[in-house]
Amino acid sequence: MRLFDKRIVSHFDYLIIILILPLILLSYHLISENNDALANKQLIYFSLSIPFFLGVFFLPIRKYIRLIPLCYWLGVFLLAAVEFWGESRLGAKRWLSLPFVSSTIQPSEIIKPVFILMLGYLIHNNPPPRGGYGLKEFIYFSIYILLPFFLIAIEPDLGTALVLLLVGYGILFVIGVNWKIWAMIFFIIAVSSPLSYTYLIKDYQKKRIKDFISEKPSYHVQQSIIAIGSGGLTGKDSDEATQTQLKFLPIATSDFIFAFFVERYGFLGAMGLILIYCFIVFHLLLMNYYYKDDYVIRTFASGLGLLVFFNMSVNILMVIGFAPVVGLPLPMFSYGGSSFINFVVLFAILENLLAFRFKDMYDFERKL
Repeated sequence: MRLFDKRIVSHFDYLIIILILPLILLSYHLISENNDALANKQLIYFSLSIPFFLGVFFLPIRKYIRLIPLCYWLGVFLLAAVEFWGESRLGAKRWLSLPFVSSTIQPSEIIKPVFILMLGYLIHNNPPPRGGYGLKEFIYFSIYILLPFFLIAIEPDLGTALVLLLVGYGILFVIGVNWKIWAMIFFIIAVSSPLSYTYLIKDYQKKRIKDFISEKPSYHVQQSIIAIGSGGLTGKDSDEATQTQLKFLPIATSDFIFAFFVERYGFLGAMGLILIYCFIVFHLLLMNYYYKDDYVIRTFASGLGLLVFFNMSVNILMVIGFAPVVGLPLPMFSYGGSSFINFVVLFAILENLLAFRFKDMYDFERKL
């Protein structure tokens, strides 16, 4: 039986779990300090993530790899459906109501694992030549990258859209694309950026950029910087963390949880937290070296590593005033169920691809 195959145990990547656990424990500790009700909800999300992880981990992903394009286009359909039947909140239309139950789904979160798997499927079917992909292949892959980007950007959710865009092209960069294509892209971005700012982005997005480049940061960022500065080298006790306890720091358990963490544990704590994320990203990108011939693992590990890196980087830069406020959570750390469970699913897919890679390889190759 699959469940008792020794190869599953031996090929399971335990280091990923070891690196993630401190993030989960520290997150719960901070949230419980700030709000018991939110901590109890987060505990429910943690509990739900276990069956989600196990359910995804034991899926025969390689065996039914041909279903990945179907899942991708279903995700694209859901993103398009948001434009027509989506539910609006705070000026953004990002959710779809589920019939017969009082709940919603966010297709921009659902598409992330399928998006990376789709690129893995395409790259496996068309491995890069020695000099990297040429223009024809680059345009072909770009269609699959740009389609969800535009559908998410018009919701509008530019932060998530840009992260997905960077992850998609980051995967191609890691796998291999001719350097002349990257030079052409950088030139096009440099020329088109003023036009994009003038005609493409929304007024509230322009305001975020103006707040970012202005001499005086927005109120949220000001309070965040004060909290970070007050943490000093080693941080403050819970009762003395006045920025958080007196509610000066907004959204302290989600978007600005990094500032809350630094106020409690100081510069040394911040460096420790960033180091954990760096270890996770480095470990995931290193799989390109260990699994050179398995493009599905290489693509998914690279995509997940880049997704963690961009979310972490933008969130931290945002709270210290070096990036516009876009509402991206700190991976596996900020309060919230959808983002946390989505990352759990992503790691479960990677563990599945690693643990079952020999057992399912025959079926995988036959299906392709």
